[in-house]
Amino acid sequence: MTNAFNNRIGVFDSGVGGLTVLRQIYRQLPQESILYFGDTKRLPYGTKSPQEILQFVREILSWMEKEEVKMVIMACNTSSALALEEVRAEFPFPILGLIHPGAKAAIKQGKRIGVISTVATASSNAYRNAINELEPDAKVWQIGCPEFVPLIEQNKIHDPYTKKVAQEYLEPLLRNRIDTLVYGCTHYPHLEGVLKEILPSYVKLVDPAYAVVRSTAKELEINGLRNREDALATRFCVSGDPEEFAQASKGWLGFTPHVEKIKLQPHFGIVDTPMEIRDNSEQDIYAESLIA
Repeated sequence: MTNAFNNRIGVFDSGVGGLTVLRQIYRQLPQESILYFGDTKRLPYGTKSPQEILQFVREILSWMEKEEVKMVIMACNTSSALALEEVRAEFPFPILGLIHPGAKAAIKQGKRIGVISTVATASSNAYRNAINELEPDAKVWQIGCPEFVPLIEQNKIHDPYTKKVAQEYLEPLLRNRIDTLVYGCTHYPHLEGVLKEILPSYVKLVDPAYAVVRSTAKELEINGLRNREDALATRFCVSGDPEEFAQASKGWLGFTPHVEKIKLQPHFGIVDTPMEIRDNSEQDIYAESLIA
């Protein structure tokens, strides 16, 4: 495939979380055309194994390659943490993740950094490693928040239960006197109003979506891939129910998108079996990585 400057940028997530990245693209790179994919049939990613995540990512990227994207943004921290480095060498276009841009943005804000994320991202230590590589003196606390993504996807952001869950997740971070909080999942900026009710006013919020789009702009410039024509309308695709995604996303987009249903093909001969949300103890716990 030959990259062309007027081809679309691929953006993918497990669901509506990646819309926070899409909104940043609309603001920072309004001339670019976007192909957005939500793997809603298999969300949440945060309860899946690293092997499953890698398989999902390969299937999505293979489909996007056939659609002739010029670049891909993994608008999913779990995928960025568990699959980015492995797949970068497998595909013929630049692939950007959220972890390193988010880490760079975090150390500019403070030295006592909390990260809220999926269980899989927290368990990977991706943010702690990236932050400490850039700033060894930074203190990092990571909390896996398994209930957030389902609550957001079900549009229960303003439900009292959501605030109760958020208070439980944030309590260890507040106890350790964080001065900065990183959204370690692209779904979580949707909870900003709830989180601000709980956090002290001095805690700075870091959205890696903003940082990764700034990195995207630089990557486009370096590779001569900036679009020189009018942007096409964003193409929205999902693996699950198109109508559910359209209704869940219209509040964040400001319009009701037309959404296509896409069947991904198995990659490397591995059977594409629908993965059910697991009902086990992993849903009931959250991971903490505490550095004294």
